[in-house]
Amino acid sequence: MFSIFMIPVTEFKHFTDQQPAFKVLKPWWDVLAEYITVAMLMIGVFGCTLQVTQDKIICLPNHVPRGASLADVTCEDFTKKKINVSEPVESSSSREMNGVKNRLDIQQYNYINQMCYETALHWYAKYFPYLVVIHTLIFMVCASFWFKFPGTSSKIEHFISILSKCFDSPWTTRAISEVGENQENGVPVKMNRRRKSSAPSETTELSPLGGSVSEKKVSESSSSVSLLDKKEGEQAKALFEKVKKFRLHVEKGDILYTMYIRQTVLKVCKFLIITVYNAVLVHNISFIVPCTVQMEDMTGYDHFCCNHTKAHLFSKLAICYICFLGIYGMTCLYTLYWLFHRPLKEYSFAYARKETGISDIPDVKNDFAFMLHLIDQYDSLYSKRFAVFLSEVSEFKLKQLNLNHEWTVDKLRQKLQKNVHNRLELHLFMLSGLPDTIFELTEVESLKLELLKDVTIPTSVTQLVNLQELSLINCPVKLSFTSLMFFREQLKVMFVKFDEIRDIPVWIYNLRGLEELYISGLFNQEIGRVGTLESLRDLKNLKVLTLHSNISKLPPSVADVATHLQKLRILNDGTKLVTLNNLKKLFSVQQVQLINCNLGRIPHAVFSLVNLQELDLKDNQLHSIEEIISFQHCRKLVCLKLWCNQISSIPDHIRKLKTLEQLDLSHNRIEVLPTQLFQCTRLRDLDLSHNNIRVIPPGMGVLQSLQCLSISHNSIEVLPNELFFCKKLKTLKVGYNKLHHLPNRVSSLPLLSRLELTGNQLEALPLEIGNCQALKRSGLMVESTLYDALPLEVREKLEEE
Repeated sequence: MFSIFMIPVTEFKHFTDQQPAFKVLKPWWDVLAEYITVAMLMIGVFGCTLQVTQDKIICLPNHVPRGASLADVTCEDFTKKKINVSEPVESSSSREMNGVKNRLDIQQYNYINQMCYETALHWYAKYFPYLVVIHTLIFMVCASFWFKFPGTSSKIEHFISILSKCFDSPWTTRAISEVGENQENGVPVKMNRRRKSSAPSETTELSPLGGSVSEKKVSESSSSVSLLDKKEGEQAKALFEKVKKFRLHVEKGDILYTMYIRQTVLKVCKFLIITVYNAVLVHNISFIVPCTVQMEDMTGYDHFCCNHTKAHLFSKLAICYICFLGIYGMTCLYTLYWLFHRPLKEYSFAYARKETGISDIPDVKNDFAFMLHLIDQYDSLYSKRFAVFLSEVSEFKLKQLNLNHEWTVDKLRQKLQKNVHNRLELHLFMLSGLPDTIFELTEVESLKLELLKDVTIPTSVTQLVNLQELSLINCPVKLSFTSLMFFREQLKVMFVKFDEIRDIPVWIYNLRGLEELYISGLFNQEIGRVGTLESLRDLKNLKVLTLHSNISKLPPSVADVATHLQKLRILNDGTKLVTLNNLKKLFSVQQVQLINCNLGRIPHAVFSLVNLQELDLKDNQLHSIEEIISFQHCRKLVCLKLWCNQISSIPDHIRKLKTLEQLDLSHNRIEVLPTQLFQCTRLRDLDLSHNNIRVIPPGMGVLQSLQCLSISHNSIEVLPNELFFCKKLKTLKVGYNKLHHLPNRVSSLPLLSRLELTGNQLEALPLEIGNCQALKRSGLMVESTLYDALPLEVREKLEEE
């Protein structure tokens, strides 16, 4: 027992000694309360030490004369008369003691002291020091409980960690110092919050710390590198992500605010209870304590007067304790006033926005706001520096610096390559933004942006004087006004691909200089599949329009470009295209492709296109093409593609299409070829592959313009001799049929440069094949065994350069 209460006060330090970083969440009243609890704890420990190191009580017998009651003779009277209890007073009324000595030995006195201490001394006087220690420890636990509770401690630790990193981040210093420099130089510090809902055509891109990005980005790129190295930039970028996630998590609830209120209310209630009962019981700490114990047979006395040796000191300690308790209670009451008087679940960065010039710092709420209010009580500089990492524009500026670090001009130049349009293209894929360094690549002709985030094209794009083509693949882009004007004059080709049509930036429809527009995206079923591309009418120079979507009718806005549109291409991915009436208005269109539109039949609207030259109806579930006779009104039609359908027969009136030069009926179910087909004497390219044709009818010899014939993947057993009258034939594809031999007359085709024979039942190749002057080994597709069986001189001819 003695060793327990000899523990020094420093051993209790862990009750109040949180991590040093936690001090930022302790306002002045919590710090004051902490010092008061330490003082109260010292009072309690000091009292406990006195309890175990000194005698607790000293008692002397109190002689009560016969016939007198204890109330008639008090301990105070006994003390005043200075009665010597060791030598009893002899009087006429004294009586003789039987079997008991007049003097008490030391053991009897010790026994009496212990008995009187346990029975006569008030419990408050006995346990006062222990109560002080227990009460103080409870106060300490209440004050630090929210730092230990699992539901709150994790949030606090995470917040403190992020706060310290944001405070010490080089990016914070750079951001605030840059604002200071701009203000000193008279530069207006103004920023607009980059809202996703704002219209892209009206977006003005500004720097996160003042001035226009378009005016500063290139000039600051070199200085930014020296001020913020790559590692520091990556660390700052990670901090922005942590702050975003932490804010999203903490703003959902108010457990920290609630817990702090509860522990404060608990401390106030405990303060009131302890103050009341201490004030009521403190007078029980008395210096003189009367004691009555039934032990006359043992000592000769029943009444004793005891001296509580520490009563005077304890009473003073109790008064000091109550005073400290009163001050502690005042701090708790002030805390409650602060909690309920101010809106602590909302925090405005108005002052920080004014000080830093970063105008898009958002206000916060719930637990996030409450912690920031506590931070302000410690030092408002923390919230000011922390605010930099809540700004979206500040984050954007940092991303730009990191991008410029990573994507240098030399690295971007290595990604340049020619695209399918033979333009020098730069393809950027899944970057966090648009590097400023690309605007130094003046040779770029095509810019392809795919899955980029938060892209705003500044006025620096005007340096790309050779830019003609722009591709946006799931990449929403915003423009400054100058950039929009530049694109209107410069861009000729535009590719846009988004998951939904409505995600396409509207500024695209203002590019009046566009000649080709390729749009890919689905119409949302909630807004209907008949949505319109309303602004196409402004594209006065548009010649090519490709729409890859799921439309059920041709958008009316397509008719707005009727006077100048030359090529219309619709890919519908199986969605049935029901209404095509607007197609009749495209009287200038020359090429129409309706692919996978589930038409079922050739739409009558195409027969009105008097300038139509090419029609492609691939994969449209066509079973019959009897309407083909109406194409005779399309006197300029030279190319007809009806491939990948379910056509089983070719009508005889196909002969009416005298202007046809290319006919594609591949991947159908055709079994019989009508001889009238060969009356289309202008045919240069005829594709009948992947059908069920068994016989080529006579009359093919009249196709004197035929240059390419493909009848592979059929069931043809014999090639007619008339085929070899087509002297202009350059490509002959007869693979995967049932041919047993190749006619010797193949040598009569002087221009034949490609011959496909693979997959037949040929036993040998004719030796005359070597006389085909234009045919080389690379153009001869045949099994190696058949080729190796040819004589050496024939093979040498075929292998000559």
